[in-house]
Amino acid sequence: MARGGKEEGEKHIGLLKLAQTLSFLLIFMAGIIIGLAASSHIDRYFNSLPRMFSSSTHLQTIPFSTTPDYSNCTVIHRDCTGNDENDENDDDGGGGGGVKAEKPKVRDCWSIDGFVRPENLTHVMTDDELFWRASMVPVKEEYPYERVPKVAFLFLTRGPLPMLPLWEKFFKGNEKYLSVYVHTPPGYDMNVSRDSPFYDRQIPSQKVEWGSPLLTDAEKRLLANALLDFSNERFVLLSESCVPVYNFSTVYSYLINSAYSFVDSYDEPTRYGRGRYSRKMLPDIKLHHWRKGSQWFEVNRKIAIYIISDSKYYSLFKQFCRPACYPDEHYIPTFLNMFHGSMNANRSVTWVDWSIGGPHPATYAAANITEEFLQSIRKNETDCLYNDEPTSLCFLFARKFSPSALAPLMNLSSTVMGF
Repeated sequence: MARGGKEEGEKHIGLLKLAQTLSFLLIFMAGIIIGLAASSHIDRYFNSLPRMFSSSTHLQTIPFSTTPDYSNCTVIHRDCTGNDENDENDDDGGGGGGVKAEKPKVRDCWSIDGFVRPENLTHVMTDDELFWRASMVPVKEEYPYERVPKVAFLFLTRGPLPMLPLWEKFFKGNEKYLSVYVHTPPGYDMNVSRDSPFYDRQIPSQKVEWGSPLLTDAEKRLLANALLDFSNERFVLLSESCVPVYNFSTVYSYLINSAYSFVDSYDEPTRYGRGRYSRKMLPDIKLHHWRKGSQWFEVNRKIAIYIISDSKYYSLFKQFCRPACYPDEHYIPTFLNMFHGSMNANRSVTWVDWSIGGPHPATYAAANITEEFLQSIRKNETDCLYNDEPTSLCFLFARKFSPSALAPLMNLSSTVMGF
């Protein structure tokens, strides 16, 4: 009896296991069938979408343009797809022998050329958008193209450039190694020939007032626009009254090979220096940080990015550095002293004469322009340091010069300045 009961129990357990196995198989097969049915239904649904969108009886016209906005793209190359909308106009109506119409150029916003070397300076970015875009730094050190480092010449002007012919002569033949950017009053149009280095080089500008933060805004705007070209390695700020005192090859070599930037930055313990400091800048900017210097700077790419990327400290200057405090004389010298002093030569490469006293330097006219005068600027009586070595070549540019000085400067440019 016991043995029969045991056999009966084992048989019952075996039947249960068989039933479980069959149940799992049935559920698995049902899942496959349901999945196939659902997949078929989904395929039919998505395959029907094109017909739904193409049917005018079921869908209204889509209220957006399918043409991309290329208003801020650089013209890069011709259409190489073979789809020329003007192909029908290739012939002049007869058989062969007609003059083919020129294929239209297309804009390629994703071209490496358009990204690293934008040719069109026109854009509608706000300053915040521009500074953000210009602050981008590639992590990869190697460039995917042959990069020739350039010097960016940043002209901050109140209108015309009376020294323009002298600068054109200075730049001639060296266009591969330079870029020009001009900040003028809004609405001002520079009247230059198409072959001029200044042609089409005005950046989107805003109103500027002497002694106000608007002046420093314009400096940062010039830097940011120049930073959009990844080939620009050095950046020099100039006014309409500035002139070069050496030829281009000397200037280029001096700046490109320098280990330092050239920003005037010094402590002046008078009311014209420390006296302009405001305790409202505490705790971020302390009195021992405070510096003064000429606004006509020259910086490398790394320093330029630091300057346009700063919002925290510049906002303090905009709030608390008001006349008789002038941000263009204090912001960049103080900012570099606080964070990047080891990268700065603490001097300017633009000569200026403050010997007459007052808020403005001396202005030189035609009667002052002699070979001896220019040589005195070119060969400084007191040596300065270049890459930590003493040199008498300290100034590459000079100011201020009135429009009447142009003619004698042009006459002496080849014999004295070498261009």
